[in-house]
Amino acid sequence: MEAALDQQVLVLNRLWQAVNIIGAKRAFALLARGHAHVVHAQSDDFRVFSLMDWMDFSVHNPPLSEGEAVHTPSRTIRLPRVILLTYFDRLPCKELKLTRSNVFERDKDTCQYCGGVFSREDLNLDHVIPRDRGGKTTWENIVCSCIPCNTRKANRLPHEASMRLVRKPVRPKWRPVISLLLENRHREQWKDFLDVAYWNVELED
Repeated sequence: MEAALDQQVLVLNRLWQAVNIIGAKRAFALLARGHAHVVHAQSDDFRVFSLMDWMDFSVHNPPLSEGEAVHTPSRTIRLPRVILLTYFDRLPCKELKLTRSNVFERDKDTCQYCGGVFSREDLNLDHVIPRDRGGKTTWENIVCSCIPCNTRKANRLPHEASMRLVRKPVRPKWRPVISLLLENRHREQWKDFLDVAYWNVELED
């Protein structure tokens, strides 16, 4: 079972836009510093709580299950599912960083030449058009490739190596990691705040 403080919390900026998903432990740290408030749905509205108010609310509205709370020596505190930042109002950036991890996520750890799924230790990144042939390091020219296919293709165009791409590489429209997290059981509690086109902001400590 997932530990209470490892469970996921949706983070909203001051404009009530979803900007990240963090662990409950970090969420409580933001609440304790006054950098965030808890957002809780009640009927057709939302209430906002400071940490102290949320602790009082937890006393009178205990969680329905053991995994929905953290315990201190003196009290039980409900896990927040959504927090609202009090200091962060910058609009989320729509650009997604081109990193090895993000390419692996976009391509689902699948070699784009043979279609096999591999562990990341057995994958490389391949320039579809090799760099010395004018290929750029862009989303549209980088794909996930297994080591055997990468070796076979070498410094050639795919058709020159009698290889074909499984799918044309494109720039993702959202952060792949978060799009996967949205498939989990908390999605229903977050649905009012989700706009995946904006999800690409990393929060700073």
